[in-house]
Amino acid sequence: MNIAKTILSVGEDAAVAVFHGGQTLTYRELRRQVKRLAGALLARGHVKGDRIGLCSENSPFFVVAYLATIRAGLVSVPFPTELCQTTFAQIVQNAGIKEMLVSNRHESLLRPWAERAGVTMLGEAEVEPLTAGQAVHWPEIDPARDLAALMFTSGSTGTPKGVMVSHQNIACNTRDIIAYLRLTAQDRVMVVLPFHYCFGISLLHTHLLAGASVVLNNGFRLYPEEVLQELQRRDCTGIAGVPSTYQLLLRKSRFRELAFPALRWLQQAGGKLPNACIAEILVSFPQVQYFLMYGQTEATARLSYLPPVRLADKLGSIGTGLRSTRLEVLKPDGQPVTPGTDETGEIVATGDNIALGYWKDPEETAKYFKHGRLHTGDLARVDADGFIFIVERERELIKSGGNRVSAKEVEEVIAELPEIVEVAVVGAPHELLGEAIKAFVVAKEAITPTAIELHCRQRLPLFKVPEEIVFLKNMPHNGSGKVLKTKLRELLAQPAQPNSVCP
Repeated sequence: MNIAKTILSVGEDAAVAVFHGGQTLTYRELRRQVKRLAGALLARGHVKGDRIGLCSENSPFFVVAYLATIRAGLVSVPFPTELCQTTFAQIVQNAGIKEMLVSNRHESLLRPWAERAGVTMLGEAEVEPLTAGQAVHWPEIDPARDLAALMFTSGSTGTPKGVMVSHQNIACNTRDIIAYLRLTAQDRVMVVLPFHYCFGISLLHTHLLAGASVVLNNGFRLYPEEVLQELQRRDCTGIAGVPSTYQLLLRKSRFRELAFPALRWLQQAGGKLPNACIAEILVSFPQVQYFLMYGQTEATARLSYLPPVRLADKLGSIGTGLRSTRLEVLKPDGQPVTPGTDETGEIVATGDNIALGYWKDPEETAKYFKHGRLHTGDLARVDADGFIFIVERERELIKSGGNRVSAKEVEEVIAELPEIVEVAVVGAPHELLGEAIKAFVVAKEAITPTAIELHCRQRLPLFKVPEEIVFLKNMPHNGSGKVLKTKLRELLAQPAQPNSVCP
């Protein structure tokens, strides 16, 4: 079973698969373009398992390039579109990328990077005329073992790690999501999340496998009102987002004031949206089902969901596992926590949606993928009805605007500056981003916040640059010399001090 072939087998020929601005792509045309590009990639000498990079904003080009790569039995490696040259080179080298497919928007930036990294790059203008030119011999796919994609995530170390997602992983998770959302060919989702993110790409998988449509709009951050207008104009039945998506809709748009007659569901994952915001949505849209979900890249996309009918009595819960996913909350001794008590344990997941591990990283794979079970690093409790409530995130990650940011990675970049004695980075609650990145520094000589910010911008993608630089005379430590980040978070809760400066 090739998951791309399966996904493309459902939609009616004349039905629209993709809306993008004034452009549409029917299922007939999508199938034709995917088959042609897939054959061309094989004709260029690629063989099953080769990794093909893809860097593009959400667009018909991304959809065709992604599905064609997988249809050819190759492995798609979507790149984040906000990245620095260092991250680009790390992913290229780690994944062993042989060729990259790049959209017009990113071609001028990436071409010199690709040349330095020794990887062939094909822009849209070069992809368009490609044809197989000969009979195509499609490789046989073992869905449980053969990879469809490498989804890169910073994980717990800050260094990009490729999550190995198989054809079976996508098939299992996609069918489960379709089932609980009850998606049909009449559904049409507004996509504002990037496809290089597991939540975003799951919207493509689910809607195409249901024979439905995706509406692509890349302007949400700058022009939320225009997105809402298209949501109305296209009669979208759903929209999906991370916490900051809904916070922006509630606080910076007319979302609650407008009518959306076709809207029947909302999806939210990627972190915890404050309960007060969920309550506002439920009051404003009582006829719309709100699906709160929990997942990880390592689980393809989704692990659990909270049925909309349980929001009233289980608010704050991530629900229970999907129909093909077994979720357990285990104490350090491996025994499950006692339901209905305050006992906490780690969420551990089993199922065909659990990825095969981290690409070329046996140490991290052994740490989080044990005997086919994913150890999520999230601590939780279970109520008397079996619903799971997360109480703490064990991995030191900052979730900012739907992105996972490693504090360690940001700290190491700031520490490169010779004026810095110590640095510690934490996440602080933020109305729109979910968490904002705050950097505490001790400097041995004068340095401005602007200088630190400039250095970070040169070394990091924009979403990893600290929003605030806080200068301290001394860093708080415990008896072992470790930085007490709990103390730093307490400082953030206090009124601003003279040594706190925003860049």
